[in-house]
Amino acid sequence: MKNINYKISALSLAFVGLIISLYSCDQDETQTVVTKFNLVMEDNFDVDGAPNPAIWSYDIGRGSNGWGNNELQFYTDRPENVIVQNGYLIITAKQEAFSGASYTSARLKTQNLFDQKYGRFEARIKLPLGQGLWPAFWMLGSNIDQVGWPQCGEIDIMEYLGNSPTKILGTLHGPGFSGAESIGKTYTLQNSRFDTEFHVFGVEWTEKYINWYVDDVLYNQITRKQVENEGGQWVFDNSFFMILNLAVGGNLPGSPDSNTSFPQRMLVDYVRVYQ
Repeated sequence: MKNINYKISALSLAFVGLIISLYSCDQDETQTVVTKFNLVMEDNFDVDGAPNPAIWSYDIGRGSNGWGNNELQFYTDRPENVIVQNGYLIITAKQEAFSGASYTSARLKTQNLFDQKYGRFEARIKLPLGQGLWPAFWMLGSNIDQVGWPQCGEIDIMEYLGNSPTKILGTLHGPGFSGAESIGKTYTLQNSRFDTEFHVFGVEWTEKYINWYVDDVLYNQITRKQVENEGGQWVFDNSFFMILNLAVGGNLPGSPDSNTSFPQRMLVDYVRVYQ
């Protein structure tokens, strides 16, 4: 982890819940996992303008640059697509002709600025609504430039399809379990929606397991033993960096339709990392 001047606090949190099962937790269970975390990185997006360059950089371009899943947007760093305003990071997807694409949006990352091995990673986010929208909060192994994907590992803290406003996905990718063969679970809200209210999406990651949370609900656990028993390779013992993006179209959501209005926004209230 690089030494950056973040908003660092001596704050520590205690999370209390019931003991979880070995491999997964149903969303209606209560938990008593007692863990203390020290806050080591925090961005509350309280300074208007461009995102803090000490924490965030950008992927610019289209999937033809070597990443993407047949998505339709061109990622930019323009304020029209990404800005901090009124206490929120706002990522905006627009329908417009731009460098050969029909849509623009933004993809931020902490690569080469902040990474960490193990801990709790969380963000409080309000998501957009509409067919073909695909926002995500996720992580990649910091060794991706050396070993490639999926050998670097991928932890999807939250993926969301804009035509299903009560459901998100939490997923793990690695050698032997990537793409359509990934390991994960969906979580469905019972009395709320992800496009009308903010919700906290997080993972707690150790050398033996990764837990997925929405707000205070632990809804899944994937263990090293589970991955290895299913023929996969556990590649989650290195530092990872974070990514926030709002994709348009692609293999998973499909394209926008006539009912999808633009512009669409993904609002991030904060991002926090604990040890």
